Amino acid sequence: MKRVFKSPISQIISGKITYKSKGDNSKLGLLLLKEQKGFCAYTEHYIGFDDANDIEHFNPNLKDQLEDNYYNWYKVKHLPNQRKTNNWIEPILLPHVDDFESRVIYNEGEYFAKPNDDEANNLIVLLDLNNQKRVEDRKNYIKRRRESINDRNLQTDVEIKKYFQDKIDNEINSISYLRAIQEEFKIDIWNMIPEID
Repeated sequence: MKRVFKSPISQIISGKITYKSKGDNSKLGLLLLKEQKGFCAYTEHYIGFDDANDIEHFNPNLKDQLEDNYYNWYKVKHLPNQRKTNNWIEPILLPHVDDFESRVIYNEGEYFAKPNDDEANNLIVLLDLNNQKRVEDRKNYIKRRRESINDRNLQTDVEIKKYFQDKIDNEINSISYLRAIQEEFKIDIWNMIPEID
């Protein structure tokens, strides 16, 4: 999982857009999806036109409370949202904190935290980031990308970056696991993905 960027100048904040429990949240959802460049905050899969998705209240205890706000809302695919554990764990690392990627450490398809970092360890448990199937999918995705790169005999950083840029430009729904790509191929995949209009 990669850090989810939150902006203090978000249109959600400046427009005073709030979550309505029994109302239309389509504008909020579109703005969250735009800020996340179309990717699920939890799975890092592209959210396509036909994909069921939700506005996730990261801390479910805040839903419908005054403290519920932009920094608690994320756009996520529906099924992973349903699979998130129902047991809220504290203390917990928030997905948007600046030091997220130095605390939730990626290594060969799995996520780790230092033993004494309860916040990061609790986040990994809460989101089931190391579910065996998810780890296997991440590893297989990276393996397929490596095979494709090797089949094309791409060797330089520039060639590998161009390979991913072509994927982004022509079939963005084939891009997943942004953090794994970032770490395994040493490229800033996030800044290669265009903003959504």
